Amino acid sequence: MTQPPSQQPPQGGFGAPQQPPQGSPQPPQGPPQTPPPAQPGYGYPQAPGQPPGQAPGYGYPQQPSQQSGPYGQQQPGPYAQQPGPYGQQPGPYAQQPGPYGQQPGYGYPQQQYPGAPAPGGPGGGGSSKRKPAIIIGAAAAALLVIGGGIFVATSGGDDDKKPVAKESGDAKPSGSPSVNEGDGNGDGDGSDVDDDLNAGRKAGEAKVLWLQKNDIDLPRNGADVYGPWVVGDTVVKGMYRSISGYSVADGKQKWTLKLPADLCAAPAQTAADGKIVIGVKNGTTDKADCADLQMIDLNTGKAGWKKSIKQNGTWDFLSDISLAISGDTVTVGRTGNSNAYRVSDGKELFGKPSGICQPFAFAGGAKLIAASSCRTDDVDNPQHQIQELDPATGKPRWTYRPKRGWEIDRVYSVSPLVVSLKKDKEWSILALKENGSLRSGITSDKGDKFAPNCGSAFAIFGKSLDGCTGVAADANTFYMATAPDSSGTARTNKVVAFNLNTGKTKWKAAAPADRTVKPLRMEGGNVLLYVESGYEKGGGIATLAPTGGAPRMLLQHPGSTAEIENDFYNSKIVYAGGRSFIASGRVSARNDKEELETKTMMAFGN
Repeated sequence: MTQPPSQQPPQGGFGAPQQPPQGSPQPPQGPPQTPPPAQPGYGYPQAPGQPPGQAPGYGYPQQPSQQSGPYGQQQPGPYAQQPGPYGQQPGPYAQQPGPYGQQPGYGYPQQQYPGAPAPGGPGGGGSSKRKPAIIIGAAAAALLVIGGGIFVATSGGDDDKKPVAKESGDAKPSGSPSVNEGDGNGDGDGSDVDDDLNAGRKAGEAKVLWLQKNDIDLPRNGADVYGPWVVGDTVVKGMYRSISGYSVADGKQKWTLKLPADLCAAPAQTAADGKIVIGVKNGTTDKADCADLQMIDLNTGKAGWKKSIKQNGTWDFLSDISLAISGDTVTVGRTGNSNAYRVSDGKELFGKPSGICQPFAFAGGAKLIAASSCRTDDVDNPQHQIQELDPATGKPRWTYRPKRGWEIDRVYSVSPLVVSLKKDKEWSILALKENGSLRSGITSDKGDKFAPNCGSAFAIFGKSLDGCTGVAADANTFYMATAPDSSGTARTNKVVAFNLNTGKTKWKAAAPADRTVKPLRMEGGNVLLYVESGYEKGGGIATLAPTGGAPRMLLQHPGSTAEIENDFYNSKIVYAGGRSFIASGRVSARNDKEELETKTMMAFGN
């Protein structure tokens, strides 16, 4: 196992996830109201659903009052007016945790001037000693409140050597044997003994198409896994200093691209033609920054253009970068600086805008959404704004500013636009209209707890805005999974649907008995779900109708491999072409032998 340079864990600082205490919020109040036309924009929230005269709920959009809250205003152009006089009550977020925690969490941007860590992508083998970063350990949780409910956010010397792509067939797959169709005579290698993974498959269950084990010598602390991305008949993942493509049918390695240094950032999705731009460190020492970009065609594994991001001032690259792709544009977000390049040829399209508000992270896909921090005279009371940008020019199409003190945390959906914000001990989710004006504040029923998963458990001071699972949205509805309820003999949960026009709950759909479900995205008008595996129960892919009801199973994973499915750490799930792929979110082990036995990716199909 490769040993990185010795270094001490950094101490906690700005950007650490909040870890709230347990508690029950007050009954919620009614949804935000639009003030008369004479008022400057939309008012601020109070907790929804509560009759007049009762105390407002903790930390969530509330009905207009004479206090302050997360709702701000929107105007065309880059800067909106200051928010109006409405507000909301404090919520049950809590004190700062120590430097190590569980699950990623909502590590988020804070200060808006050089010196404060902000969003970026997860790091590779080691972080620079110059960066005031904290490593979010494998289990940090943040308890968040929305309306009447508590949310549980689990989550977040070779510098000039060019990568070389191996032709298809040049590289041998590691731990990716040809698995028999399920007659009991296959040669699958799915456990400690060489037995057929499909031998115990029952009628109606999917086949295990293949299983892979790690074949990369990793640093002492392991490495994050990027992807997987499915491009045509290839599924691709990256880790440490390589990125590889495998056949979706049998898992055999089609190509491998070696990188000169650690892979340190990647977007949640590729361009439409299968090209992607990744971040690579500009050296192999612990002082290296995540400052080099490499374009790769994931169809072939061929490396395209490569360039270094020009450092813009002394404080640039204080945090790692985050990448997002929208159309033919890839954006690079970080503290106090940003850039955008054309994916196809690497031409810089736009850079740091003028003014006091600077983008720190972007969300891509059907639209390009930028989250910015605006310079203020009080670092403890930040001003953020969110914009839709023209991907070709970077010009804002509209600007929305939440109430002072509220920070843009995540973008759960770009179209329709659903945004997560936080302020100290509070959490808020807003839906915005196509023109950037406020659509609604999402509010839950009392007692509901939620658990979106938004990133690497080892993210270092920085994160992408997009890429969350456990959430989905269509034109008029936002779907989110509740946190598992383990009060009984087995864990279970439900999906809650919210009306985007009112923010109120439309319906709730229970997971299959003794199972938990997690929305992945929309699929053909339905919500695509991952049904998580349980004890001797395989996971699977299901859909949920936009009207609710019971999930309908599309692909039931075999119960005989449930233990293997459960073993994937911080698993990432992709469904494409009737196949499901499960990849570990991070690979690490105590020694070289265990490292090579670590299962990294598994595929199921009919």
